[in-house]
This record gives sequence, C-alpha cells and structure tokens, in this order.
Amino acid sequence: MTEYLYYNDKISLQFMLEESKIRRILFVKQVTPGLQQQSHSTTSLEQSIKTQFDAYFAGKLHEFDLPYELLGSPFHISVWNALCEIPYGSTTSYAAIATAIGRPKAARAVGSANHHNPIPIIVPCHRVVGTNGTLTGYAGGLDLKQMLLNIEQGILS
Repeated sequence: MTEYLYYNDKISLQFMLEESKIRRILFVKQVTPGLQQQSHSTTSLEQSIKTQFDAYFAGKLHEFDLPYELLGSPFHISVWNALCEIPYGSTTSYAAIATAIGRPKAARAVGSANHHNPIPIIVPCHRVVGTNGTLTGYAGGLDLKQMLLNIEQGILS
C-alpha cells in the first residue's frame, strides 16, 4: 500500500492507495516535513486526486471520478452507496438514509456506518445531519464538516 498526501490551505488528507485504487482517506491534523515529501504527484492516480480535490475545494467539482473500493459489511456498503446518492450541496438525515436502504429503524446503525466510512468526501458522509438539521459528528471535526457543506452550497470562505 502506498500513501499520498494532499494538502492545501484548507485541509490535509492522507490517501492510502493500493492496486491503483483509493482504499482509505485519513484526515491529517498537522503536516510534518516527512509527510510533505509524500505530497508530490508522481502517478496518474495521484495527479487525478490533486486535480479533482483542487477543483472540489474551489467549488468547481461536484462529483469525483476517482477509482476506489469500499470494504465492509453488506450493511455498511449499502449505507455508503446510499451516501453517494445524496446530491451535491444537499443534506439528509440518518433516518432518511435508513429508510432509503429499506431499514427504517436502523438510524443509529446508519450513524455507525457513516462514522466508519473509509473514504470521506468522495463518499460524502459530511452530507448527513441530524433529523432536526443540526450538524452531528464528523471524523474531521464539525468545523470541517461545515466548511465542506459551505463549499458545496456556494458559501466559499
């Protein structure tokens, strides 16, 4: 497995790549000199990641076209696939996702699957909010979740 670091003035992400696919994306709190050395795009996949994420953070890309593979239980994968159906710039609730996958009483389990999403941003778990519209937990923190939603809603900061 190889690693690629993407960072800009808003965010730092570490991509775990294997067999020309994204396997995992991790939020990086602080970029160290060793990680900076990994940020140079050398493969076509790394170049595509940089190009698409630059466009996304500029508010110009609404849907990623990057190869990835979701590994998890059938339930988790059904939740993650449902997340990909949430339109850019929109939000939905855990309960609505549970209903959409045919498990209307599984809102908490949907929350757990959302929490374990291995490919955040591309699989847009940040678009899921509480039933009353409030922001709820996010691996990158609520400030980052709000920033992503602002980008998608055209409120660039």
